[in-house]
Amino acid sequence: MISTTLVQEISQLHADFCSALADSTRLILLYALADGPRNVTELTQELGQPQPTISRHLKNLRDRGLVIATRQGMMVQYSLADVRVIDALDILRSIMRDSIQKRASLIEVV
Repeated sequence: MISTTLVQEISQLHADFCSALADSTRLILLYALADGPRNVTELTQELGQPQPTISRHLKNLRDRGLVIATRQGMMVQYSLADVRVIDALDILRSIMRDSIQKRASLIEVV
C-alpha cells in the first residue's frame, strides 16, 4: 500500500521541482551554475538567450528553491541551492541514454 507520506512528498516534488525542470533552458542554467556562481549577464552570454528570458527562468528556479540569488553590489549572483540536483539530473540523463540505446538496438534487430 502506498503511504500518505509518499503521496504528499510526490505531490510536493511535482509542484516544486518537476515543473521547474520541465524546461530545457532551466536545465542548462542549472548545469551552468554547477560550474560556479554567475550573474544574469554572464548566463545570457553563455546561453545566447535574451536577458529577460534568462531572468524569467532564474526566477522560476529561485521560487522553487533550486537556485539562490545573492546581491553583490549592483549585481546579483546566482548559485545552486543544492549541488545534488546535478547528481539527480545526471542519473536521469544516464537512464535516458540507456533507454535510447535499448530502443536503437531493438530497431537494429528488426
